[in-house]
Amino acid sequence: MSVKDERKSFLARHRAEAIGLAFASPWLIGLTVFGLYPILASFYYSLCRYNIVRPPRLVGLQNYELLMQDPLFWKSLWNTFYLVLFGLPLQLGCALLCALLLNARVKGQSVFRTLMYLPAVMPVVATSILWVWVLNPEYGLFNTILGYLGVRGPGWLADPAWSKPALILVGIWSLGNTMIIFLAGLQQVPHALYEAATVDGAGPWHRFRAVTIPMISPVILFNLIMGIIGSFQYFTQVYVMTATIEGGGRGAGGPEFSTLVYPLYLYQNAFVYFRMGYASAMAWILFVLVAMIIIFIFKTSGWVHYERD
Repeated sequence: MSVKDERKSFLARHRAEAIGLAFASPWLIGLTVFGLYPILASFYYSLCRYNIVRPPRLVGLQNYELLMQDPLFWKSLWNTFYLVLFGLPLQLGCALLCALLLNARVKGQSVFRTLMYLPAVMPVVATSILWVWVLNPEYGLFNTILGYLGVRGPGWLADPAWSKPALILVGIWSLGNTMIIFLAGLQQVPHALYEAATVDGAGPWHRFRAVTIPMISPVILFNLIMGIIGSFQYFTQVYVMTATIEGGGRGAGGPEFSTLVYPLYLYQNAFVYFRMGYASAMAWILFVLVAMIIIFIFKTSGWVHYERD
């Protein structure tokens, strides 16, 4: 075979791949420019002292050493872990409970599903401002209702002891997306399993524990992982609900730094104090921390039941 024929044969074999890469090239270029490059740049800046105005100056691991000595870094990390450890289980439990109720065959089922999902599609900033009014310690809706019941309401966002539970309450209210995923998983459970369990004498609790939970365990794992990632990125609500207009984001995270979550402190270092290298180091610590937690969850996911098993 001549060189010309070999070239034609090579082009014919790889024509499909070339066409596919040509169609995917806009996405590949976008991923490289807007995804891969910022990731690599942030790692480089984490090793530099950089304030946007002046060129970055390489300082090695100094930013990471300063973080280990920063009390606000540990405070923000604890506040975020608080939301994950206490808020996430409550949110998943309430979402599963709502999904179970909405999976029941009752009249007006579609109306109830729509009402339960509505908070998830409302703008986050608007709902955060609404919750500032609802949780107002003096004339807010919650404390007004508690006053009618003879209970003195807490300070909520104005009280360091109640500020994080207030954020958890806001998260539970907007659990529509998690609830919908649970509902889709519940609808995939074969009714024959429930019928067989009923014939064997299993009650509602035993059917839930022995049939429902194992069959939707992959959905639980998915919502758990997405919930952990979302909890470690919790920013908008706490920024809107605690920031002061004149502070420009500087005063967000109060009172007494009780709502200073990790992404908010990262934002303040980057765009309020313009310590870009410091903020980049925080971002990489967050990435490694979340990655380690997700890997641990996958390593201990033997409780998940898959249909192929």
